[in-house]
Amino acid sequence: MTSLDPVLDKDGVRLTVEDAVATVTLTNPAKRNAQSPALWRALTEAGRVLPGDVRVVVLRGEGRSFSAGLDRQAFTPEGFDGEPSFLDMARGPEAELDATIAEYQEAFTWWRRNDLVSIATVQGHAIGAGFQLALACDLRIVAEDVQFAMRETSLGLVPDLTGTHPLVNLVGYARALEICATGRFVHAEEAERTGLANLVVPADQLDAAARDLAAALISAPRDAVVETKALLAGAVSRTYEEQRAAERAAQGRRLRDLAGITD
Repeated sequence: MTSLDPVLDKDGVRLTVEDAVATVTLTNPAKRNAQSPALWRALTEAGRVLPGDVRVVVLRGEGRSFSAGLDRQAFTPEGFDGEPSFLDMARGPEAELDATIAEYQEAFTWWRRNDLVSIATVQGHAIGAGFQLALACDLRIVAEDVQFAMRETSLGLVPDLTGTHPLVNLVGYARALEICATGRFVHAEEAERTGLANLVVPADQLDAAARDLAAALISAPRDAVVETKALLAGAVSRTYEEQRAAERAAQGRRLRDLAGITD
């Protein structure tokens, strides 16, 4: 399907769809796409309303920064309008706090579904929650001016929006610890060298690079890409022999499908 009008446009998030490619845009450049619980709920909703024929999702941020992270209003006593403040949540029952954080995390989880390949295009600042949102995607194209940083530790907090798992997988434990504990910036050259970035381009070429990559990703048969993504995503947690078995099973499914044999 092709949709010229947004499928979703609320709380700093816009979802548009063109054939098999969906684009999720953060739309509050005046605040450098700072994040809030309302934005996280909108991101979660975007994942739920994706049409079934979408194969690639591109995530982008309007303006000079991808996302400067959590809106600092979250740390004020009043918090966000209509939302419990973080301080009030901390004073409440532990189970409720856990459930609330789990709800926030939902905005960061659906990007790795096996039936999708997600691409984050990242320019300028990607700080804290912004860094973790970029890490939520399968692939990252970054601008030459990109500045990743994980600043939660300096605030007395930890990264809790699903970013620690992909960060360690991409750069290794020691570098991930150093990045998180120091809060330092990771620039484009290091991002590409360490595997955080698949590609570095000038900022004005980000959207074109994402279109080219999306076109390449949808050129292969969908089911083959889905099976391959599942194989690679599970490889870290499997033994060598388990991965061999998973490869055989996946290839068996593909061969039976190509032969027109249904289970």
